[in-house]
Amino acid sequence: MATTIEILALKFELLSAATFGRGDGLPGLVDREVEHDRNGLPFLRGRTLRGLLAEETDGLLDMLGIDRSQTQHDERKKKWKDAGDRLLGIGGRMTDETGIMRVGDACLPEGVRRLIAVSLEARQQATGGLTPTDVLESLTAIRRQTAMTPFGAPETASLRAMRVVLPGTIFEARLTFDHSPNERERALLAASILAWRRAGTGRNRGRGRLRAWIQDDEWMRAQFDFFEKEVGDELTR
Repeated sequence: MATTIEILALKFELLSAATFGRGDGLPGLVDREVEHDRNGLPFLRGRTLRGLLAEETDGLLDMLGIDRSQTQHDERKKKWKDAGDRLLGIGGRMTDETGIMRVGDACLPEGVRRLIAVSLEARQQATGGLTPTDVLESLTAIRRQTAMTPFGAPETASLRAMRVVLPGTIFEARLTFDHSPNERERALLAASILAWRRAGTGRNRGRGRLRAWIQDDEWMRAQFDFFEKEVGDELTR
């Protein structure tokens, strides 16, 4: 087992409602339920989050003319490809080549989770106390939609109900590293985080808007300044 060398805190705030779907629903209530734990707290799985970050990283590199699936002969571009490969691994390789970064589940802040756990334990001892369903409903809402015909009328049997996590909800995830990332890898990670704008079901249709950062604004600015300078110096000359 690899030893954790460094831990960074990734945070994001929902700017619009989002559904971190778990692939099923509740008959008679919702067709698509959000992923949530036994206390009713919604979360985004680390595997899904890692995929979103990898997608942003690949998109960012693609804008710079770099394809991580192809060998780079330009030494300037190769440095950025290597940074992406070291962070996220090389697609299709064995598990010992999956990159130095491990992405944990994105959950509500630890203090909030602890407070709710204590409240549930205390109140469930009394009749009619707080339940996980109460917690879930306080952080989410149910949105309904239907498909429309070309004539502006609802299509038959097309009404669907989806639970969404409310805007303003903040999530935290731990990024743990088997080896300390170098300056270029940190810069690429920060730029990818800044490029990440949406998550959840329907994100390609404008849902799940968010704002994300690592550590704090000062850390993000320092890393992105390096990225901006290096990209300008290396890839535009």
